[in-house]
Amino acid sequence: TEGMKPYPLTASEMRSRFASEDACRTYLEELRWPQGPVCPRCQHTRVWKMSPPYWRCAGCHRDFTVTVGTLLEGTRKPLAWWLDAIWHVVSQKNGISALGIQRELGFGSYHTAWNWLHKLRRAMVRSGRDRLAGSVEFDEVYIGGEASGKRGRGAERKSLIIIAAQALGAGIGRIRLQRVADASSASLCDAIERTVLPGSTVLTDGWQAYAAMTQRGYVHGVVRKEAIVGDNLLPRCNRVAALLKRWMLGTHQGAILPSHLEYYLDEFTFRFNRRTSSSRGLLFYRLVCQALQTLPVHQADLRGGTPPHHL
Repeated sequence: TEGMKPYPLTASEMRSRFASEDACRTYLEELRWPQGPVCPRCQHTRVWKMSPPYWRCAGCHRDFTVTVGTLLEGTRKPLAWWLDAIWHVVSQKNGISALGIQRELGFGSYHTAWNWLHKLRRAMVRSGRDRLAGSVEFDEVYIGGEASGKRGRGAERKSLIIIAAQALGAGIGRIRLQRVADASSASLCDAIERTVLPGSTVLTDGWQAYAAMTQRGYVHGVVRKEAIVGDNLLPRCNRVAALLKRWMLGTHQGAILPSHLEYYLDEFTFRFNRRTSSSRGLLFYRLVCQALQTLPVHQADLRGGTPPHHL
């Protein structure tokens, strides 16, 4: 309808708007192909409408649907279930666990709910997203259970997470989180290059591994010479670290495998960077759009997770 927002504003509107598979499919087609259907295999724009949900390409003569080549490819569940799941994911301020999704959607299997959540986390990182700029605090934090042994940058059996927090006045702008293999200069400086635009000011503690940042085109500010991971030298990073740990323990009860940690970091980043949004519907719209731009994720990828960056 003309004048209608491209997303629902309430849960009741979401359910009435996507009450049928035809309505769900039409919505996804409009989002993915605003100029009309395009063959996902050969990019041909001359296509014929077949029996729903299929289109046929005049170029390669193959049939396709709106979900081919996306995160939803091959799903055997109704599209309405996926849209309902996305609504639940974005409508909960602190997220939702697989058990919560299982209960809300009535899945018979916990593993199905777990798989769906992990697939949606893949869509929470927008391809080609902008790097941070301006003044950016950079610090490390260890995530994991209590472990015996030395503290600081040599801590054992924990995952080393890099936190980049953009300064926005006295507050925090956007953030980036990533896991790295170690606290070496190569790992940390390369992580900064992936995260922050050259020419920006990078604020760190006095850890010697950061000394090479000026050679890589950054303005490097040291807030204090002494450096132990976890010290409150960089208040924005420290605040993000505290919220991250609380979220992991609260929403997920700490039940996060190290091999899947990156995807939880992506979800936390997605939520944090959109924390001031007043519209759940807009977040729903963003995540649906990103799911349509995300390549299919296979079962083997879900089981295996990913290793940290080894640089």
